[in-house]
Amino acid sequence: MEGFNGWLYESFNHDFAIRRFCSARVELEQGELGDAMNNDIEPFCPDDEISTPQLAASEVDDFVDSFINMDYDVDDDGDGDDKDDRNSKKQQNFHHFQDKIEAFSIVNDDSLMIEGDELEMSSSCEDLGANEMVPSIEEASHGVDQGLHLVHLLLACAEAVGCRDIHLATSMLSQIGASATPLGDSLQRVSYCFATGLKSRLSLLQNVNGNGTIANCAIDVPMIAREEKMEAFQLLYQTTPYIAFGFMAANEAICQAAQGKGSLHIIDLGMKHTLQWPSLLRALASRPEGPPTLRITALTSDEDLVELEASMKSLVEDASSLGIAMEFHMISEPVTPSLLTRENLNLREGESLYINSVMHLHKYVKESRGSLKAILQAIKKLGPALLTMVEQDANHNGPFFLGRFLESLHYYSAIFDSLEASLPRHSPQRMKIERLHFAEEIRNIVAYEGTDRMERHERADQWRRQLGRAGFQVMGLKCLSQARMMLSVYGCDGYTLGSEKGCLLLGWKGRPLMLASAWQLHNASSAY
Repeated sequence: MEGFNGWLYESFNHDFAIRRFCSARVELEQGELGDAMNNDIEPFCPDDEISTPQLAASEVDDFVDSFINMDYDVDDDGDGDDKDDRNSKKQQNFHHFQDKIEAFSIVNDDSLMIEGDELEMSSSCEDLGANEMVPSIEEASHGVDQGLHLVHLLLACAEAVGCRDIHLATSMLSQIGASATPLGDSLQRVSYCFATGLKSRLSLLQNVNGNGTIANCAIDVPMIAREEKMEAFQLLYQTTPYIAFGFMAANEAICQAAQGKGSLHIIDLGMKHTLQWPSLLRALASRPEGPPTLRITALTSDEDLVELEASMKSLVEDASSLGIAMEFHMISEPVTPSLLTRENLNLREGESLYINSVMHLHKYVKESRGSLKAILQAIKKLGPALLTMVEQDANHNGPFFLGRFLESLHYYSAIFDSLEASLPRHSPQRMKIERLHFAEEIRNIVAYEGTDRMERHERADQWRRQLGRAGFQVMGLKCLSQARMMLSVYGCDGYTLGSEKGCLLLGWKGRPLMLASAWQLHNASSAY
């Protein structure tokens, strides 16, 4: 890593197109967009020339440092107040670019399929010096880590794709293919996934219509069966704490809020499995006041329901053996505001209602955010005692493609690094997790736009704003000790825990990756 830092510091080309994301450019675009809106004309044109003021060298150094050095100091005492200055600065340095990009947000119609950079680039990245930013293979071979060269190629290729320079991007992808492999080290493997995403995006860009939308076309990638996806998810659950952390935090919040309640009803948004619930049953069975009655309603759009039904039947039998009277209901429909009504969900008087969402609400975050707002308003009308939410803590929903690419590369590099530390290099389990789970997420973030882009992960502060506007307030999670105990089971020192304004964060070497939170209505009691 020290070689990586030194090489990037010395050779980072000041014509690097990431430098276009600076305050001067944002102000320029804001003015142009405002003028366009006032004159009722199309705000962007692919052929417009864009001035590209450069960032200061110190800003580039900050970005490189934040991307490479992910060892943040995380506050894990539960109060979220004693933040180390060094940690805060590292977080701010990386998100410096993201925040400037987000300052200029675009409210898109759902039919708009190409966003951000695609609509504002000149016709060729060569005009912006993209070719100059990548040293040759010969240069990279002279004492320079090949991994560093791979990172440069990825960023340059993403810039070329953002410019819609298909010839240059294709050339760079062929160079990346010489080093990126699903069988290499963590950087080579994550690079392979991102290169696949860029290749898919190129395929889609070749089908862009004159109005900026994408024609219906298929990407030539192998389909992954539901059984393979579930196997990969279960392996991720068994071998890393990322999924178990969310289950533990959500279940603990439900148990806390359900104290003294005799009848519970849990609505599980987007349910595909029953992995979360056995531990909740055990906790409820051990309550001093005795176990409650329990109903779980699964809202699922999964086409293959046989396995889920069988799992739930087994869960009902387990609940009975623990002395819990449990009912299970399944509604095989996508989660929509019209579905979230008391009648459709068969809510009963005297029940304490809990809404559970594990890595699902981000699928309703759209360009205009209207979809998420409608879902949250419908949930609010149900009057739940608690809304539990587990999400990826990342900004993968910015309006600019290149900004999203940078953030997601940073995020998944940490994920793959943790998998490298937890599982052997040639572990078949690790390969399945990366190929069948994370590679699919990466491809969706990198390749798609519009309604096809479902993996719209957001950071904790953005979720706080959205849920706050919808009438919810965060309820501080009090399960740090349980989370620490859970992490000790995995025998890996890289995982870190933190607490930020009521949200519990799980990270790798301090880089937050997952967030867990619990929410009540503003007018509800905050006693628990």
